[in-house]
Amino acid sequence: MKRMGTIIQMVTVSVIIIAIIYLSSCEKITYNVEAINPGGGSVDTVHFATQVQPIFTSHCITCHHPPRSPDLREGYSYASLTSGGYVTSPAASSRLYKQLTSSSHTSLTIPAEKQTIYDWILQGAMNN
Repeated sequence: MKRMGTIIQMVTVSVIIIAIIYLSSCEKITYNVEAINPGGGSVDTVHFATQVQPIFTSHCITCHHPPRSPDLREGYSYASLTSGGYVTSPAASSRLYKQLTSSSHTSLTIPAEKQTIYDWILQGAMNN
């Protein structure tokens, strides 16, 4: 009986030591999805008209215009994205975020532009 108590104490101490080592380690597991910082977010407000739409205009409208959804042309994109269920919370799970980070959407290659779109979704996908 005493031996079982000793084993339980040794296992408990081992678990505590492992937990302390893991939690105090400088090395943390991170997932780099094309340099986008999910959860980090931008401190500054991202403006759809002046920051997000120009990205769509530069990289996306050659393919995303009628009949292909979402229609990302200026004047149509915000309604197309919001009514089509492309921007939802949490931002990392939104359809737009998943599409822009997929291998099928290689025209948008600049990580900072992807981060801008991610931050815009994170901030509530406002039509500002």
